[in-house]
Amino acid sequence: MDSPTALFQQHRSRLFGLAYRMLGTPADAEDVLHDAWLRWDAQDVDALDDAEAWLVTVTTRLSLDRLRRAKTERSHYPGPWLPEPLIAESEQPEAQLERAESLTLSFLLLLERLSPEERAAFLLREVFDYSHAETAAMLGIGEDACRQRVHRAKQRLREDRPRQAMPNIDIQRRLLERFMQALKQPDMSTLRALFAEDALSVSDGGGLARATLHPLHGAERLARLYMQIGLQQLRHGGVRHEIHQLNGTPALFGWHGDTLISASWIDDDGEHITAIHSLRHPGKLARLAAVTKSAASTSLH
Repeated sequence: MDSPTALFQQHRSRLFGLAYRMLGTPADAEDVLHDAWLRWDAQDVDALDDAEAWLVTVTTRLSLDRLRRAKTERSHYPGPWLPEPLIAESEQPEAQLERAESLTLSFLLLLERLSPEERAAFLLREVFDYSHAETAAMLGIGEDACRQRVHRAKQRLREDRPRQAMPNIDIQRRLLERFMQALKQPDMSTLRALFAEDALSVSDGGGLARATLHPLHGAERLARLYMQIGLQQLRHGGVRHEIHQLNGTPALFGWHGDTLISASWIDDDGEHITAIHSLRHPGKLARLAAVTKSAASTSLH
């Protein structure tokens, strides 16, 4: 590789990690990296004082532009929008980058509460550890304005953060195993006992798959919902569940034959499920299904 290409590849993982956290979908992050590469390829690299700062600045600003457009598009999205996971961590080295907590799907969803500008400032300062001065320069704003954005972002995230800030993988896996068994043998009291009183359920079907159009609240409502889903699956048959890992935390996959029909992850309080998020959008699940099948096939050989 020539020197500019080698330099770009050296920083590629960090750039992808930033773009993915900004946008919440791997495909959009890859598009941003492609555009960043085109600008890099046209740049006189030898004239740069700091190649990393240049690349991070360009990636951040491209991500900001794309996120502003996405915010407008998502305001017309049919029902709730959920981020799209990375592939399994064994296949995707980017999932190991920087701070693992900031890659969980629940945290990516939390970042949606921020404005694009707050999100960029928070990620650069708090996740990627750039100074306020470096972050301000990358965003093209004053250092005081940068500090204000980071402060507002931290305040908002602190208010909305799940009760278990750092997920306990073993607890989440056990809760998902109990949930999976409750779907196989639907029982209201069993399901009801799984959920916290103020538990939340969010489904993303994108208008293309059956999903609730608004978040549902309360253990009783969630137990009734999943009781109905469990009974439907028993009547129609052919649905199997598996626990995999997405973005560092356990997730429950639902398959109908060879088609992945759902991928769900949870938040918890150490004893109960406090939130369950379910991807049902066929487009978002297609890439995930292809990778999962490929990984399963490889493990058999």
